[in-house]
Amino acid sequence: MDDCVFCKIVRGELPSWKVWENELAIAILDLEPITAYHTLVLPKSHYENIFDVPPDLLKEVIATTQQVCLLYREKLGIQNIHLLNNNGRRALQSVFHIHIHIIPVTERIFPGPIQKHPEMVSQYPEMLARLA
Repeated sequence: MDDCVFCKIVRGELPSWKVWENELAIAILDLEPITAYHTLVLPKSHYENIFDVPPDLLKEVIATTQQVCLLYREKLGIQNIHLLNNNGRRALQSVFHIHIHIIPVTERIFPGPIQKHPEMVSQYPEMLARLA
């Protein structure tokens, strides 16, 4: 899809902070993170939501999600994670390309108002270096 921000990232037309990538899926750091290492995992092919994505591709996205979670546990000691997927406007989906949020938890963040931290993006080079 030409105007989809995630499709543009997959095609290399927009910059991103890649955490993980394989043939079918990509994991990138969120540009408006709720916590450090807030990550988005998405298929490289465009599907709007859970209702549209083929089951085999969804399995790959879930497997990629697990790989990133395991990487965070191994390299960063992260033991607590929220997985979040919004489907549809009423469910607060803001980018209509299916994706899963990995939100590492160090303190309770739900329920309550969600505070985004876009200033954290400046720390992404150092954060990615910790995963090497």
